[in-house]
This record gives sequence, structure tokens and C-alpha cells, in this order.
Amino acid sequence: MASDAKNRLHGFKNKGKDQDEMRRRRNEVTVELRKNKREETLLKRRNVPITDFTGDDDDDAKNLSKVDLSKLIMEASNDADPVTQLNAVQSARKLLSSDKNPPIDILIASNILPVLVHCLEISDNPGLQFEAAWALTNIASGTSAQTQAVVAAGAVPVFLQLLHSQHDTVCEQAVWALGNIIGDGPVLRDYVIKLGVIPPLLSFIKPEIPLSFMRNVTWVIVNLCRNKDPPLPKNTIMEILPALNMLIHHNDNNILVDTVWALSYLTDGQNDQIQLVIDSGIVPKLVALLSHKESKVQTAALRAVGNIVTGSDEQTQVVLNCDALAHFPALLTHHKEKICKEAVWFLSNITAGNRKQVQAVIDAGLLPKIIDNLAKGEFQTQKEAAWAISNFTISGDKNQIARLIQENVVPPFCNLLGCKDPQVTQVVLDGIQNMLKATTSFQEREALADKIEECGGLDKIEQLQNDPNEDIYKLAYDIIEKFFSDQVEDDSTIAPEATEAGYQFDPSLNIPNEGFKF
Repeated sequence: MASDAKNRLHGFKNKGKDQDEMRRRRNEVTVELRKNKREETLLKRRNVPITDFTGDDDDDAKNLSKVDLSKLIMEASNDADPVTQLNAVQSARKLLSSDKNPPIDILIASNILPVLVHCLEISDNPGLQFEAAWALTNIASGTSAQTQAVVAAGAVPVFLQLLHSQHDTVCEQAVWALGNIIGDGPVLRDYVIKLGVIPPLLSFIKPEIPLSFMRNVTWVIVNLCRNKDPPLPKNTIMEILPALNMLIHHNDNNILVDTVWALSYLTDGQNDQIQLVIDSGIVPKLVALLSHKESKVQTAALRAVGNIVTGSDEQTQVVLNCDALAHFPALLTHHKEKICKEAVWFLSNITAGNRKQVQAVIDAGLLPKIIDNLAKGEFQTQKEAAWAISNFTISGDKNQIARLIQENVVPPFCNLLGCKDPQVTQVVLDGIQNMLKATTSFQEREALADKIEECGGLDKIEQLQNDPNEDIYKLAYDIIEKFFSDQVEDDSTIAPEATEAGYQFDPSLNIPNEGFKF
């Protein structure tokens, strides 16, 4: 029974809402951005030459059946003739670099992996090392099983050795291959970290490094930060953060976007992980990027600071202290709907905070813009706005809620009661109930009830008393019973006044001279 009472409290009473319920992390929002991963931040990437293939390359890719794999592998493993060996490995690499349907499984089955790994170790032939690393990079860009095959062949320790090569092309290709292996998931990520990838990887972050190389390094850092089940070890995060603090000043947009996405992944965790990012001093730089001219940078920055404000009130305040809300008039009216939605989601976590933070939203003039997204945005944006309004009615005081009502929130809020999403319906019902409870007088409550009725909200609430969702129909019934009951209060002008002579009626009631006849 105690458990049932607690569940009901969480469903219907403001007091039952804790911060975890009101502040919502990534797994509940921005489905589209999660589904449509940025093209620039793919988990794995193939190394396909930018220049067009030659006719011979196309023939190799299309006529694999004509290639004598056993001869190719024998030549590739032949240390006696470096030229023949290089040509053989290059032929294998070209097959794996074909633009469509590279024959990865066929080459794995031919037992080429040990040969390629052996070629990585021939330090006096950097061209051979480069071609072998390139081939292995493209094998590791495939399925998890294909990536695992590269690891099982013993490639990772050799790639780590190649990070110390004197040849930039070999180093960069080794970085690329390791990025594909790390991108397979947290198990291989942690394996590569354990073998010591972080120090040599971060050592490449220096002004003289070629731009393409730096982009690859930053992409590998993104892959390191991406997975959160389990998250990166704390000591690894602390190693990476100083590097991100440097890269966030880079003038290349590709590097900047990857850097901010890495930070967004690091902040997509528990509060202690968020605090590590805050303690690095990078938050002011992230907030400044909310108004960057490139929408890709804005999107990544909005995601990162949005993740920070899913934390505690104190962590949220760090973001607000950087004047973050000044960027939101533009974000809430952005031409890209996904940015509007992310911006409203961010604010829903601010309105889940304390009253000072709720007031900051009011003072920044953002209430009308939230309500505008509630009324006119796409449904996913409206959903986030509904959360922002409902959280406002929980965290705000009576005066703040009165201000919300004055901004004409009721019609668009009630309009969402007709949606097909039960979560949104419940969030709106909860907000309506909170508004009604916040009224301080009978007149205020009647005025609010009239607003709800005039926009069709009352009809919708009455219909929801028959909803199949138990939480919804109970909440709808509770609202009707408490605030829209049909009981009529006694009219003191109609009731007769008792005197010593008996009951006396008000003479203005126009009672007939002969009295009432029954």
C-alpha cells in the first residue's frame, strides 16, 4: 500500500516530483539527432582515395574472381623481394579501397590478416607499412566481426608502435586504423586504452601537424568519448580534457565540431562526470559557441551545455552564470527545427531548477518564445515545450506561474491534450493541475478555469476521464472533481433570514402578495 501511495504521489502531486524526473537526460529526447548521426562523426570510416580510380583499379574491384589470392598472399609475405611484396600488398589494399562492396570477408578468409600485420612490422619499408596499415584500416571499418578479426590478428600493439614512426603518413594511417577499432564499442575502446593509446595520440596535437592528420586525431578522440556503457575511466577523461581545451580554439570547423561533440559525449553521463568537464574550465568556451555562425557547431554546443544542465542546480547555475540565456532568443527562432527543439529541451531543464533559475528564464524574455514553439513548432518541439511549461509549474512560485498564465500559455498547452502521445498528455494534465492549484483566490481560479473551458481544454479533460491509460484518466478525473465540479454554492440572497417573527424573505425577490401557493 505504501508503494501504491508513493506512485500516486509521483503521478499527481508536485511534492512527488524529484529532480531526476523533471530533468531529462539524452535517452529521452532528440531522437532524430541520435538516429541521424552527423556525417562527420561516423563510428568507423573507410579510407577511399579522393581521386578517381584508374581503370585497372576498377577491374580489380569488379573482377575479384580473376585475382589469384593464394599467389597474392604468397607474394605479400615474401621478404626476399620488397618490390613484389609492396605490389602485392598494394593490390590487396586497392581491392579493399573499392568504393562499393569491398571484398573484406573474402580476403579475411584467405588468411591475409597475419600477412598484413607482419608487413606493419617491417620498419625499413615505410611504403609497405603504409599500404598494409591502409588495408587493415578498411578491414577494421567493416562489421564488428571484421574489426574483431583485425584485433585477433595482433594488429593493435603494432599500430601503437607505428604511432612513433618517423613518417607522418604511417603515423596518420595507424591513427585512422585505431580510430576504427575504438569505434567498434567500449570493449575494444578500453582494450586500446589499456595498451597505452592516449599519450602518443595526444602528442600529435601541435601546431605543425598537417590539417588532415589533426582531423583524424580529433575524430579518434570523439570515438574514445562516444560510448557511455560503461563510460570512459575518470583518469582517461582527465587526460583528454586538456587536449579538448586546446582544440576548442582551432579555426578549422571540422576539428571544432568534432571537439564539441567529444565534450557533448563526456557530459552525457552522471553528475560526477559532468563536474570533471566543469572543473576543466571549458564551459564558458562552450557557451560562447551557441552563437557560432556554423549551425553544426551550434548544434554540438547546444547538446554539450544541454547535457550539463541535466545535472544538479549548482552545475546548471555554472552554465547560466556564463550568460547562456542571452543566446536563446536566436536559438528558439532558428530556421532549423532541430535546433529549436534542442533549445526548448535545454530550457525544460532550466525550468526544472530552483526559483532563481525559473526567474532567469522570465527575465531573459524567453517565456513568449517557449510558448510560440509550443503553439507552432513541430510535434517533437511542442513536446519539449510542454515539458518546459510543466516543469515551470512545479518549480515556480505563485507569482511566476501567474506570469506564465498571463503570457497566454493556456490555449496552446490545452491543445496538446488531443495528441496521441500519452506521456505528453500526462505532462500537460500535470501542468494544468499545478496552475489551478497555484491560484490564490476564488476569482483567480474561476478566471483560469474559464480560460481552460473557452479554449476547449475542459472538453478534452472530460474526454480523458475515459482514457485507457490509468494514470491519465485518474489525473483527468482528479482535475474535474477538484476544480470543475457542478456543485453550486448556496446563494445568501435567496436564503430566508430567520427572525423572531419567523423567516423573512428579501423583499426584492418579488414574492406575490397572496404568498406562495403550493
